[in-house]
Amino acid sequence: MPKIAVLTSGGDAPGMNAAIRAVVHQAAVHEARVVGIKHGFEGLLKREFVDMDLGSVDDIIQHGGTVLRSARSDRFRTAVGQEEAAANLKEAGIDGVIVIGGEGSYRGGAALTTKGIAVIGVPGTIDNDIPCTDYTIGFDTAVNTVVDAMNKIRDTATAHERAFVVEVMGRASGHIALMAGLAGGAESILIPEIPFDLDDVCRRLKWSAERGKVHSIILVAEGVASAYAIGEEMKKRTGFDTRVSVLGHLQRGGAPTAFDRILASRLAAQAVEVLLEGENQAAMCYRAGQVEAIPFSQVFATTKDIDRSLYDLAAVLAM
Repeated sequence: MPKIAVLTSGGDAPGMNAAIRAVVHQAAVHEARVVGIKHGFEGLLKREFVDMDLGSVDDIIQHGGTVLRSARSDRFRTAVGQEEAAANLKEAGIDGVIVIGGEGSYRGGAALTTKGIAVIGVPGTIDNDIPCTDYTIGFDTAVNTVVDAMNKIRDTATAHERAFVVEVMGRASGHIALMAGLAGGAESILIPEIPFDLDDVCRRLKWSAERGKVHSIILVAEGVASAYAIGEEMKKRTGFDTRVSVLGHLQRGGAPTAFDRILASRLAAQAVEVLLEGENQAAMCYRAGQVEAIPFSQVFATTKDIDRSLYDLAAVLAM
């Protein structure tokens, strides 16, 4: 009977539980045993192994976070730690591991493959910054959370005739800011991938006010600059009553959207198939509506760029 493990690593993302559930159910079809590893790679070092069956994943598909928990592991980053982790897996009789997480988690999984462990990655990160896949698990939910927050902020911004600077997650990636800004009608979107001119942002604010618009929302990815610094400078340059709202970890939580639940289920179920077929170092991807596996090396060799046409469209629609 095959024995596979599943772990979640890095920042939590809505839909991870749906992915865990799919792993257990798909494995059951093949009469394969599933071991859950709690607290990611740190739990792998500490042998935090729990047997999972269909009953253990009942009623988790609708919850955010991860029932397996997540944690950072400095020890796993070392060669000694990776050797120990691989030895723990082999001692437990585990044939392969499904790692649900972002690119950092993928690199951890790739390190295990050099120690003789088969690993399949499933993209779970709200940042949507993993190359070779159109969407990552949790991204759609995070974008919808930001849009919902923007809707509420716009109500009070209108009531008090204010400009709001809203900071969202994205240290190196502007995907959340771009898509939420486009969907939520932000007047300006500031992301790490595209340089911005604060004078231009202020000119747009003034122009909007001159044509009668009584409120504005500037969406800022956290990797661009402090929203508070931008808000203060905007106030100095325009004289507008400006407020700042930092959404922070609010974006990680909440029930996953239907899209994220379906995406997670498809990717994780196929990961089981690929692993049991003998693949040992691949990442699951969702491209043009299809699920496929590609080598880790291909993921690491490319980057995921912003769609500039969407950025330009958002600017036009904010006029």
